[in-house]
Amino acid sequence: MYKLLRKELKLSASPLSYLFIAFGLMTLIPGYPILVGAFFISFGIFQSYQTAREANDILYSALLPISKADVVRSKFAFSIFIEMCGFSVMTITTVLRMTLLADSVVYRSNPLMNANLIFLGFALLIFGCFNAIFICGFFKTAYSYGKPFILYIFVAFIIIGIAETLHHIPGLEALNAFGFENIILQLTGLISGALLYVLFTFIALKKSIKRFEVVDL
Repeated sequence: MYKLLRKELKLSASPLSYLFIAFGLMTLIPGYPILVGAFFISFGIFQSYQTAREANDILYSALLPISKADVVRSKFAFSIFIEMCGFSVMTITTVLRMTLLADSVVYRSNPLMNANLIFLGFALLIFGCFNAIFICGFFKTAYSYGKPFILYIFVAFIIIGIAETLHHIPGLEALNAFGFENIILQLTGLISGALLYVLFTFIALKKSIKRFEVVDL
């Protein structure tokens, strides 16, 4: 699997997948729906799937002395790697906002979602949906990617809309906590997002393997 991941990183990946990791820095932008950064990171991964299709990378991988299941696992491993790189950038910038910039006026006066652990939980949920909707949808044919990506866009922006709305509802203001306020609630949000990410990714991987096994290349 290590060699297959190296092949994905060095041969199959689009440069945009690496470039778009930098969108994690959008976490620092005040007055902006910062969860869009997670969408752009996943959009970078999408570019690699598009490149792979045009280069017949899936067929090439299937012709190697490996199982079809390993082909799927390598694509998931690459996607998860990029997601975690982007998430790491988002985490670092979030910690910066929760500590050194916690009392910054530009963030305190921001009506949109604040960067905290709940925000990170929502980011993981978006990544999990990308794996479950787009990647799993892609391996239904191992060729067509338009419909699953459009569906993912729809779901991702619904999640972003919900996240931006919840803290404006009376009684839910704590979801937009600054710094380490309501830390138990923040940790609950982060852990919930992490669990959903693992669950969605695991289910998507198993389902993608089953789908790809019956695809006639």
